[in-house]
Amino acid sequence: MSFSISGKTAIVTGAANGIGLAIARHFADQGANVMFADMDETRLVEELGEQVDEGNIRYFAGDLREKLTIANLLSATLDAFDRVDILVNACRQVCKSDPLNADDDAVEALLRQNLLTSLRLSQLVAKRMKHQAEEDGSEEGSIGTIINLSSIAARRTHPDLMAYSISSAALDQMTRSLAVALAKDRIRVNGVAFGSVMSASLQSVLKDTPDYRETIIASTPMERIASASEVAEAVQFLASPAADFMTGQILTVDGGRTLLDPVTTAAH
Repeated sequence: MSFSISGKTAIVTGAANGIGLAIARHFADQGANVMFADMDETRLVEELGEQVDEGNIRYFAGDLREKLTIANLLSATLDAFDRVDILVNACRQVCKSDPLNADDDAVEALLRQNLLTSLRLSQLVAKRMKHQAEEDGSEEGSIGTIINLSSIAARRTHPDLMAYSISSAALDQMTRSLAVALAKDRIRVNGVAFGSVMSASLQSVLKDTPDYRETIIASTPMERIASASEVAEAVQFLASPAADFMTGQILTVDGGRTLLDPVTTAAH
C-alpha cells in the first residue's frame, strides 16, 4: 500500500500556526491540493507569503464556529479544486478551567470550538464525498477520509484542564461514532491523540514557565517534546491508502507518555 496523498484535495483547519500549519504544509509538500483554513487571515497571509493562491495552495479565513462560514469554506474549496478527499480537523483551543466554578464557561466554549466545529464540518464534507463518489461511479476503496486532532488529555485527569479533557474525550467518541455511521459509505474517520507537541499553545506556556519543559520531559519515556512535523506524518499515514482498512481508531503519538501515570502533568 502507498502512503501517497499526491493529487488529493485536503481541507486543514487551524492552519495558520502550530500543528495545523505543519500538517497543511506537509500535505502540500507531498503533492496534495490544500485549503489552509483559519480565523486569522493576517497570519495565514504571513505564513503562506507568495504561495497564496498559487499552484496547490489556497487559504480561507473565517470563524468556523458559524455554520454559514463552514458552508463557505467547502464552497471555496470546490471553487479552487473541484473536490475534497481529505478533511483534517486541526482547529482546537486549549485553556485552563476551574472545575468548581459554576460561572466558568470554558467547557461550553471548548465544546463549541473543539467538538461542534469539527462535527458540523465533517457532516458537510461527508455529504460532498458521497456526492463525488456517485459522480465518479466509484465502487471500491475509500472515497474520503476525515482525521480529527485530539489529545491524551481525553484519558488523563488534570484539574486545570477539565474543559479541554472533556472536549477531547467527546471528540474521540465523535470520531468513533462517525466512523461507524460512515463506514457503509466508504468514508474513513480516525483521530490522532498527541501528548506534548511543540505547538503554538505549548510554546506560549514554556515562554511563561521555562521549567515546565523539564517536567514534561521527565513524564515522557522518550524524554523529549514532539515536533509538529511528527504529528503531520502520522496524519498523512491515516489519510493515505496505507490505512485503507482503518476507521474509528485514535492513533496515539505521545512518546510513551500514557504508559506512565503522571496525572499532575498537563498534556497540551
